[in-house]
Amino acid sequence: MSLPKVVITRPLPEAGLSQLREQVQLVENKKDRPMQRTELLEAVQDAHGVIGLLTDRIDAEFFDAAPKLVGYANYAVGYDNIDVTEATRRGIPVSNTPDVLTRATAELAWGLLFAVARRIVETDGVMRSGHWPGWGPMQYMGMDVSGRTLGIVGAGRIGTAMALMSRGFDMPVLYLESPSGRRNQILESKVNAQCVSWEELLQRSDFVSVHCPLTPATRHLFDRRAFRKMKNSAILINTARGPVIKEDDLVAALREGDIAGAGLDVYEKEPVMADGLAALQQAVLLPHVGSATHTTREAMAELAARNLLAMLHGTVPPTCLNPEVLA
Repeated sequence: MSLPKVVITRPLPEAGLSQLREQVQLVENKKDRPMQRTELLEAVQDAHGVIGLLTDRIDAEFFDAAPKLVGYANYAVGYDNIDVTEATRRGIPVSNTPDVLTRATAELAWGLLFAVARRIVETDGVMRSGHWPGWGPMQYMGMDVSGRTLGIVGAGRIGTAMALMSRGFDMPVLYLESPSGRRNQILESKVNAQCVSWEELLQRSDFVSVHCPLTPATRHLFDRRAFRKMKNSAILINTARGPVIKEDDLVAALREGDIAGAGLDVYEKEPVMADGLAALQQAVLLPHVGSATHTTREAMAELAARNLLAMLHGTVPPTCLNPEVLA
């Protein structure tokens, strides 16, 4: 009997692919770039399974192009690229990779926070330029971190991990109540966090760290109106999804002093940035590396592979987004 065909839409760590090689026929995109839409639709025509990325749009057109598809595994914790409702209607399980990248992304959020607050990238550039004249008491003053208020927008796995890491800095923590109304008992018990309104979080926070999913309700959550409610000394960190911030409004807010700085790992129209953002020294800009540690990226690949193998065997994957289709 022939092995099921599995398409890998972009090169992934071998730690995950090695689980698949003896059990499936692998078709790998060897080019380290997202597959073009036409390439993707052609590649999946006779595929039984696919492991893809956030850059792959998994919608009705995709499912139409893949009549043999048994399951789709996302190599990411986010899944706004997947039409889960459509997949469920067609009886196709889909999955993501939560938990394994929680700590790495939370740590990167802290890296961005310190980089912006203490002007690390800017002053590194000064040293590398060879133009630093020597120490002076008025040079490159930044913002204290210890004792300042941390606001968490999206107190899920990553937001909770990021907030728990604040214990060493004695920071008051604020967070938004989840859409379901559920309180975060872990944060309230371990860091005495307060559940507050959107307006209060913006007004009180010295640092605002974004960890919410991208939904219609969170798209452009941070716009010019929101920035004007924040402290003009506040710093915004985003390691979640780019379109949560209206990027043109962020550029205007930084230029006009509505807020003091921003640290971004994600962008509204990746890989393109809004005009003017790159020129702003008060912004630290990273190329979507929140999960980019060897351990984390390998664990993501392993989990995606386990998910897909379960789908091919007709069992419920470890992190299935629509397990009801296999009930």
